[in-house]
Amino acid sequence: MADSNEMTINLVVLGRTQTGKSAAGNSLLGSSDFESHRSPSSVTTCCSLGRSCRILGIIRRNGCELALRVRVLDTPSYPHSGLSKEQVRDSVRSALARHFGEEGLHLALLVLRADVPLCPDESNHTIQFIQELLGPTWKDFTAVLFTHADKAEEAGFSEDAYLHSASSTLLSLLSSVQHKYIFLDNQKSILKEQRATVLRKLLNFIRQNNYQML
Repeated sequence: MADSNEMTINLVVLGRTQTGKSAAGNSLLGSSDFESHRSPSSVTTCCSLGRSCRILGIIRRNGCELALRVRVLDTPSYPHSGLSKEQVRDSVRSALARHFGEEGLHLALLVLRADVPLCPDESNHTIQFIQELLGPTWKDFTAVLFTHADKAEEAGFSEDAYLHSASSTLLSLLSSVQHKYIFLDNQKSILKEQRATVLRKLLNFIRQNNYQML
């Protein structure tokens, strides 16, 4: 909390190469803080923190509107084309301590592509990595963010139809994080209304944790 009229939420984005982590971070911030483009190798090589401006119209307390500030920690992917698992893990741990050490982390966003199936081995490696980063309570502080939701929609899948057709591997992962998930269009800039909807969902997840921080 910055003051009585303002709230700050701390988020970290995690995921594989080319899932759209950095682009998702930019969408949440309403900025272009993070480098994001297609590449034959992993684009993000070090952690970086982005901060939003004051956002109004998202949250109220006791009948009064609060300004919201969003802080997003972008991270190297795992697996990474140029860094070992240990290098990625140590880099993220150090950045979490440096940027969120005093206030804590509200929510980790595991970024998955909605247009790419989640395989069992990938899911197991990802879960193991997040457990190593966040510890045994990782499930309480993790939500899944599906990027490229526009491509799934183009293929004829609504959100409900997509989840109805999802693999047991994906459904198991969603169950483990208490069905905390969000779909995000993979556009260069999302509409202000869509951003507000996504932020309200994130705040609802954080509210379910009674605003606890990891």
